[in-house]
Amino acid sequence: MFTGIVEEIGIVKEADSHHLLIGARKVLEGLEISDSISVNGACLTVTSVNGNVFNVDVMPETLRRTDLGGLHYGDQVNLERALLIGGRLGGHLVLGHVDGTGEIVTVTSEEAARVMKISAPAKLMPFIATKGFIAVDGVSLTIAGLDDFSFTVSLIAYTLENTTLASRRPGDEVNLEVDVIARYVERLKERSSGDLTFEFLEEYGFMSKEN
Repeated sequence: MFTGIVEEIGIVKEADSHHLLIGARKVLEGLEISDSISVNGACLTVTSVNGNVFNVDVMPETLRRTDLGGLHYGDQVNLERALLIGGRLGGHLVLGHVDGTGEIVTVTSEEAARVMKISAPAKLMPFIATKGFIAVDGVSLTIAGLDDFSFTVSLIAYTLENTTLASRRPGDEVNLEVDVIARYVERLKERSSGDLTFEFLEEYGFMSKEN
Protein backbone atom coordinates (compact mmCIF):
# COMPACT_ATOMS: atom_id res chain seq x y z
CA MET A 1 0.00 0.00 0.00
CA PHE A 2 1.16 3.53 -0.80
CA THR A 3 0.23 7.15 -0.10
CA GLY A 4 0.59 8.70 -3.55
CA ILE A 5 3.33 11.03 -2.28
CA VAL A 6 6.18 10.52 -4.73
CA GLU A 7 9.57 10.12 -3.05
CA GLU A 8 11.79 10.39 -6.07
CA ILE A 9 11.93 10.57 -9.85
CA GLY A 10 13.80 7.57 -11.24
CA ILE A 11 15.41 7.03 -14.64
CA VAL A 12 14.71 3.99 -16.81
CA LYS A 13 17.99 2.24 -17.66
CA GLU A 14 16.53 -0.78 -19.44
CA ALA A 15 13.01 -1.63 -20.55
CA ASP A 16 11.47 -4.57 -22.36
CA SER A 17 8.26 -6.59 -22.19
CA HIS A 18 9.45 -8.51 -19.13
CA HIS A 19 11.33 -6.14 -16.86
CA LEU A 20 12.39 -2.59 -16.00
CA LEU A 21 15.80 -1.57 -14.70
CA ILE A 22 15.50 1.77 -12.92
CA GLY A 23 18.15 4.11 -11.58
CA ALA A 24 17.41 5.81 -8.26
CA ARG A 25 18.97 7.00 -5.01
CA LYS A 26 16.54 7.79 -2.20
CA VAL A 27 14.18 4.82 -2.63
CA LEU A 28 17.13 2.42 -2.59
CA GLU A 29 17.62 3.11 1.12
CA GLY A 30 16.55 -0.09 2.85
CA LEU A 31 15.09 -1.51 -0.38
CA GLU A 32 15.32 -5.29 -0.52
CA ILE A 33 14.43 -8.07 -2.94
CA SER A 34 10.69 -8.91 -2.80
CA ASP A 35 9.77 -5.41 -1.57
CA SER A 36 6.89 -3.64 -3.30
CA ILE A 37 7.54 -0.33 -5.03
CA SER A 38 5.25 1.98 -6.97
CA VAL A 39 6.48 2.84 -10.46
CA ASN A 40 4.22 5.46 -12.07
CA GLY A 41 1.47 4.20 -9.81
CA ALA A 42 1.87 0.49 -10.54
CA CYS A 43 2.81 -1.77 -7.63
CA LEU A 44 5.75 -3.91 -8.73
CA THR A 45 8.02 -6.37 -6.93
CA VAL A 46 11.73 -5.70 -6.64
CA THR A 47 13.68 -8.66 -8.04
CA SER A 48 17.21 -7.30 -7.63
CA VAL A 49 19.10 -4.32 -6.24
CA ASN A 50 22.58 -3.51 -7.52
CA GLY A 51 24.37 -0.27 -6.76
CA ASN A 52 22.19 2.63 -7.89
CA VAL A 53 19.66 0.54 -9.85
CA PHE A 54 16.90 -1.90 -9.07
CA ASN A 55 14.99 -4.34 -11.25
CA VAL A 56 11.28 -5.14 -11.36
CA ASP A 57 9.50 -7.72 -13.46
CA VAL A 58 6.49 -6.61 -15.51
CA MET A 59 3.64 -9.04 -16.09
CA PRO A 60 1.30 -9.09 -19.14
CA GLU A 61 -1.61 -7.93 -16.93
CA THR A 62 0.43 -4.89 -15.89
CA LEU A 63 1.17 -4.06 -19.52
CA ARG A 64 -2.53 -4.34 -20.40
CA ARG A 65 -3.67 -1.95 -17.68
CA THR A 66 -0.84 0.61 -17.59
CA ASP A 67 1.41 2.64 -19.85
CA LEU A 68 4.59 0.94 -18.61
CA GLY A 69 4.95 -0.92 -21.90
CA GLY A 70 5.74 2.40 -23.57
CA LEU A 71 8.73 3.22 -21.38
CA HIS A 72 12.18 3.51 -22.95
CA TYR A 73 15.75 4.17 -21.87
CA GLY A 74 16.05 7.61 -20.28
CA ASP A 75 12.35 8.04 -19.43
CA GLN A 76 11.51 9.43 -16.00
CA VAL A 77 9.19 7.58 -13.61
CA ASN A 78 7.59 8.41 -10.26
CA LEU A 79 8.81 6.17 -7.43
CA GLU A 80 7.41 5.48 -3.97
CA ARG A 81 8.27 2.75 -1.51
CA ALA A 82 5.49 0.91 0.31
CA LEU A 83 3.85 2.66 3.25
CA LEU A 84 5.36 2.01 6.68
CA ILE A 85 2.74 1.39 9.35
CA GLY A 86 3.01 4.20 11.87
CA GLY A 87 4.12 6.79 9.34
CA ARG A 88 2.21 9.87 8.23
CA LEU A 89 -0.40 9.35 5.53
CA GLY A 90 0.15 12.54 3.56
CA GLY A 91 -1.89 11.61 0.47
CA HIS A 92 -4.54 8.89 0.39
CA LEU A 93 -4.55 5.10 0.43
CA VAL A 94 -3.14 3.96 -2.91
CA LEU A 95 -2.96 0.24 -3.65
CA GLY A 96 -0.76 0.45 -6.71
CA HIS A 97 -3.38 -1.48 -8.70
CA VAL A 98 -3.84 0.70 -11.77
CA ASP A 99 -7.44 0.68 -12.98
CA GLY A 100 -6.69 1.94 -16.48
CA THR A 101 -5.09 4.72 -18.45
CA GLY A 102 -6.33 8.21 -19.25
CA GLU A 103 -5.20 10.87 -21.70
CA ILE A 104 -4.24 14.44 -20.92
CA VAL A 105 -6.61 16.73 -22.79
CA THR A 106 -5.41 20.20 -21.81
CA VAL A 107 -2.80 21.81 -19.56
CA THR A 108 -3.40 25.42 -18.53
CA SER A 109 -1.91 27.84 -16.00
CA GLU A 110 -3.93 29.40 -13.19
CA GLU A 111 -1.76 31.77 -11.17
CA ALA A 112 0.88 29.56 -9.47
CA ALA A 113 -0.98 26.34 -10.26
CA ARG A 114 -1.15 24.22 -13.40
CA VAL A 115 -4.57 22.79 -14.22
CA MET A 116 -4.63 19.48 -16.04
CA LYS A 117 -7.73 18.04 -17.70
CA ILE A 118 -7.61 14.27 -18.15
CA SER A 119 -10.04 12.03 -20.03
CA ALA A 120 -10.85 8.76 -18.31
CA PRO A 121 -12.41 5.48 -19.48
CA ALA A 122 -16.18 5.44 -19.08
CA LYS A 123 -15.95 2.51 -16.65
CA LEU A 124 -13.92 4.64 -14.20
CA MET A 125 -16.02 7.81 -14.21
CA PRO A 126 -18.58 6.51 -11.65
CA PHE A 127 -15.73 6.26 -9.12
CA ILE A 128 -14.55 9.85 -9.63
CA ALA A 129 -16.08 12.67 -7.58
CA THR A 130 -15.29 16.35 -7.11
CA LYS A 131 -12.98 16.84 -4.10
CA GLY A 132 -12.35 13.10 -4.05
CA PHE A 133 -8.98 11.45 -4.58
CA ILE A 134 -7.33 9.90 -7.61
CA ALA A 135 -3.78 8.71 -8.30
CA VAL A 136 -2.32 9.91 -11.61
CA ASP A 137 0.96 8.14 -12.45
CA GLY A 138 1.08 7.30 -8.76
CA VAL A 139 0.63 10.90 -7.58
CA SER A 140 -2.15 11.51 -5.06
CA LEU A 141 -4.32 14.36 -6.34
CA THR A 142 -7.61 15.99 -5.40
CA ILE A 143 -10.21 16.20 -8.15
CA ALA A 144 -11.06 19.84 -8.80
CA GLY A 145 -13.91 19.25 -11.27
CA LEU A 146 -15.36 16.77 -13.72
CA ASP A 147 -17.79 16.20 -16.54
CA ASP A 148 -19.16 13.01 -18.12
CA PHE A 149 -15.88 12.06 -19.78
CA SER A 150 -13.02 13.76 -17.93
CA PHE A 151 -11.80 15.35 -14.70
CA THR A 152 -9.45 18.17 -13.76
CA VAL A 153 -6.70 18.38 -11.17
CA SER A 154 -4.74 21.41 -9.99
CA LEU A 155 -0.99 20.87 -9.57
CA ILE A 156 0.92 22.97 -7.05
CA ALA A 157 4.55 23.97 -7.50
CA TYR A 158 5.82 21.20 -5.19
CA THR A 159 4.08 18.52 -7.27
CA LEU A 160 5.49 19.97 -10.49
CA GLU A 161 9.00 20.07 -9.03
CA ASN A 162 8.99 16.57 -7.52
CA THR A 163 7.07 14.39 -9.99
CA THR A 164 7.02 13.67 -13.71
CA LEU A 165 3.69 15.49 -14.17
CA ALA A 166 5.50 18.72 -15.00
CA SER A 167 6.66 17.19 -18.29
CA ARG A 168 3.28 15.81 -19.29
CA ARG A 169 1.58 17.35 -22.32
CA PRO A 170 -1.80 17.01 -24.09
CA GLY A 171 -2.04 13.62 -25.75
CA ASP A 172 0.16 11.87 -23.18
CA GLU A 173 -1.13 8.69 -21.56
CA VAL A 174 -1.22 8.45 -17.75
CA ASN A 175 -1.97 5.67 -15.28
CA LEU A 176 -5.12 6.10 -13.18
CA GLU A 177 -6.13 4.50 -9.90
CA VAL A 178 -9.44 5.51 -8.35
CA ASP A 179 -9.92 5.82 -4.60
CA VAL A 180 -10.40 2.38 -3.03
CA ILE A 181 -13.26 3.70 -0.86
CA ALA A 182 -15.11 4.80 -4.00
CA ARG A 183 -14.77 1.27 -5.39
CA TYR A 184 -16.48 -0.25 -2.37
CA VAL A 185 -19.21 2.39 -2.26
CA GLU A 186 -20.02 1.69 -5.91
CA ARG A 187 -20.04 -2.05 -5.24
CA LEU A 188 -22.46 -1.60 -2.34
CA LYS A 189 -24.73 0.46 -4.59
CA GLU A 190 -24.74 -2.36 -7.14
CA ARG A 191 -25.67 -4.91 -4.50
CA SER A 192 -28.28 -2.90 -2.67
CA SER A 193 -29.78 -0.81 -5.48
CA GLY A 194 -28.96 2.35 -3.56
CA ASP A 195 -30.11 1.17 -0.11
CA LEU A 196 -28.45 -0.89 2.63
CA THR A 197 -30.80 -3.86 2.40
CA PHE A 198 -31.57 -6.34 5.18
CA GLU A 199 -29.72 -9.02 3.24
CA PHE A 200 -26.51 -6.97 3.21
CA LEU A 201 -26.82 -5.98 6.89
CA GLU A 202 -27.40 -9.59 7.87
CA GLU A 203 -24.49 -10.90 5.81
CA TYR A 204 -22.02 -8.51 7.44
CA GLY A 205 -23.27 -9.07 11.00
CA PHE A 206 -25.14 -5.83 11.56
CA MET A 207 -28.49 -7.61 11.96
CA SER A 208 -29.70 -11.15 12.49
CA LYS A 209 -32.90 -12.96 11.74
CA GLU A 210 -33.61 -13.06 15.47
CA ASN A 211 -33.85 -9.22 15.44
